[in-house]
Order: sequence, then C-alpha cells, then structure tokens
Amino acid sequence: MKLGVVFPQTEIGSDPAAIRDFAQAVESLGFHHLLVYDHVLGADAANRPGWLAYTIEDAFHEPFVLFGFLAAVTTRLELATGVIILPQRQTALVAKQAAEVDVLSRGRLRLGVGLGWNSVEYEALGMEFGNRGARVAEQVRLMRALWTEERVTFRGRWHTVVEAGIRPMPVQRPIPVWMGGADDRALRRAARLADGWMYGGGLPNPFTRAPARRPRELVERLRAFAGAAGRAPATLGIEGRVSVTQGTPDDWRKAAEEWQALGATHLSVATMRAGFATPDAHVEAVRRFREALSA
Repeated sequence: MKLGVVFPQTEIGSDPAAIRDFAQAVESLGFHHLLVYDHVLGADAANRPGWLAYTIEDAFHEPFVLFGFLAAVTTRLELATGVIILPQRQTALVAKQAAEVDVLSRGRLRLGVGLGWNSVEYEALGMEFGNRGARVAEQVRLMRALWTEERVTFRGRWHTVVEAGIRPMPVQRPIPVWMGGADDRALRRAARLADGWMYGGGLPNPFTRAPARRPRELVERLRAFAGAAGRAPATLGIEGRVSVTQGTPDDWRKAAEEWQALGATHLSVATMRAGFATPDAHVEAVRRFREALSA
C-alpha cells in the first residue's frame, strides 16, 4: 500500500519557500505521493444560508500550476489531484495541462477527477452543472485519445476534435485517471471508466444530509460494479484516507490496517483542520503518522 500526504491547501499559506519545503519534507520522509484538492472559486457564504463547505475565506492553490512548481523541486514524489473538477473545465485544455505536468515531472502525474458539488464554480466558468455526470465519461475518453494518439479525430455529443493533437505528449500514455465520489452513480462510473477510485470521506457532497457510508460498504459496491461492467475488480486501484484529527497514533495505525485489509493500493493522510498553525507543524504530523505505521 503506497502512502501519501494530502497537501494542506487551506492552511499551507502562500510562501513559495514554505510550499517547497513541505513537499521536499514529504518526499524525504519516504511518502509516495502528494494529493492536492481543487477549487477555482470560493463562495461568499454571507447570503447563502446553510452553506457547509469551503468559502471565499479558504485559499486554494491551483493544482496544475502548483504541480509545475513541485515538479521542479521534487524528484520522485507522485503528484496526484484529489480531485480536479473535470466537467467545469474545457476537456482539451485539461488534457494539455495534464500532459505538460507529466512531461515536466517525468511521468509523475496521477489525475484524480470528479464532478464536484459547487454550482457557483460551474456558473462562473460557463459550464452546465446539471449534466456534469453525463459529460464526464466523454471527457475521459477524449483525454485518453489526446494522450495516446498523435492525430485525433473525435466526434462526441459535447466534443469535436478534427485532425488535431497535443505536443508535447505526456510521458505516460495514457496518464492514469482516477475518480472520486461516494454515491452509487459515482462508484459505478469509476468502476467502468477509471484506473482507480479515491475515497473522500463517504459523503457525495458537503450538502447531503445522508449518513456517511463506511469504507467497507463503498469498496464492496465498487467491486460489484466493476464485475458487472465485465472488469476484474483487482485491476482497479483504491485510495483510502486517514485524518490525524481522528484519534491517537494507535487509531491511525488501525485505520491504515483496515484500508490495507480492504485491498487499498494507496493511502493518504490529511492534516487540515487539526489546529496546526505552521507548515512545519503539518510536517511533524505526517512524520508522526509515518512513525505510527512503522511501530
């Protein structure tokens, strides 16, 4: 099981040196990957009663630009998005940006994608919110074509590309595409289309009132959907998530063991919202997590 760290988006600050030092510390501690969340815009919650999620007060570094920087200051750390909100973006542009990151990092990109829940972003970016689930499958097919074929002709319901291609092409052909989401529609989509699935906490979005679904239930459903799609469940990667806000080091180790027993291929530790005031405090937390798992 490959261990990674969730980039503390809302708490890392904007000092490039601190961001560099954090990534290099994660790499030097032997972690396999750095997982970065994505939001383009934060909503002002003042006139949005019941808003439960990130707001205009929360800072988010743009993942592709951030990865261009991190590619230059790390050497082996995999750079993963968890997740890019794909349907609110132009597909060919995402394919181009991802290919560039893969080139600059020498093949270290893993592209996690999802539908998102923030209609404010979709509106601002000029994309339809209501049909995002229908569009994402076509987006993935087009991206893979652009990453693997020098000259692409693609005619879909929402996309048309005629005798065009990306240069430079990525190192990985295709770049791995993982998917997030925790309702049955998202799990079915990941089982059918993705190279792997990312656990985000069990809820479809921050506004749902439904109870969280436990990891075992989600993994079992995912594998059942993979089998129904004619796919060997073992070919699908699984990324678990552990937060240092959840109990003691013994609890972290137990949670990691539970994910490993479920067959997870990757596991990321999150340090946000644990009360850490500095990047160094986040580094110390992931160090303690690593030590807890080695005990």
